[in-house]
Formats: sequence, structure tokens, C-alpha cells
Amino acid sequence: MRIVKRLRSTSFRTFVLYPLIVAAWEWLPSGGALSISPWYVALMIWGYLLYRLSGSYRIRHGGGGPGMDTPPDRLVTTGPFAWCRNPMYLGHIVFLVGLAMTLRSLFGAATGAITAVWFHFRVQRDEARLRARFGQPYEAYVARVSRWIPGIV
Repeated sequence: MRIVKRLRSTSFRTFVLYPLIVAAWEWLPSGGALSISPWYVALMIWGYLLYRLSGSYRIRHGGGGPGMDTPPDRLVTTGPFAWCRNPMYLGHIVFLVGLAMTLRSLFGAATGAITAVWFHFRVQRDEARLRARFGQPYEAYVARVSRWIPGIV
């Protein structure tokens, strides 16, 4: 039961499970020699910190819990949420891009791309819930802050 709960956790999958699977995928056929580009580890760190710090900020300023299982009590439009409506999800994607580049892995890139598409559909569901919860203030926020990339609405 506990393992199923872990596997349902998006952060566990992104920051623990996927790196292990991608590393194993690249390591096994190479006879135990991973090809690593250490410069891209910075992307992984940036992605994880974006996720972690944005999540802490959201909980501190909006209440609720991680993810949308316990949605925020207040609309958060400041801090990282003033630049991007989904900085936590963006952190996941940046991390996975960094993982693919660090390990020079096409499999990692495919994992990241599939995850990004999945996040896009998840964001659409989340946005519908936030519209219902916060109404016009959320609509105004959507009109001025981009979904993914700051400056690109």
C-alpha cells in the first residue's frame, strides 16, 4: 500500500524513480559505463529547486497542501507565481530536461517529453478547478501571467 502511494506521487516519480530508470536504461547496455555531461546537472538542480521553493512559497502564502489534492485557500499571484502560473510543474520539466542532457539519453528525453505532455493536460484540469474556486480574480491572473514560460502567454 505504501509503495502504491509513493508511485502516485508526481514528485517521487520525477525526482527519484525516473532518474533511476533512465540511469539504468543507459547503464545496462553500455556495460556499466554512463556517459555523463556534468554541466547539465545545474539544470537538474535548478528544476528541483524551482519545484521545491515554489511549493513552499505556495503553501506559505496560499495554504492548502502539495499538489491539487489539497488546493490553496488563497490565490497566489506573487513570488514565482507572478512570472509563471505553474512554476512547480515547470521545475519538474526543467529537471527532466537536465536529466536527459546530463545522461545524453534519448530515452530520458522521451520520458521528459511524455511527462511534459501529461503535465499540460494536468494543468488544464487544475486551471478548471482554480477558475471554479477563485472566479474573476483567477481569470485576471490568467490574462496577465503565462502558463509555462515567463513572457509568453
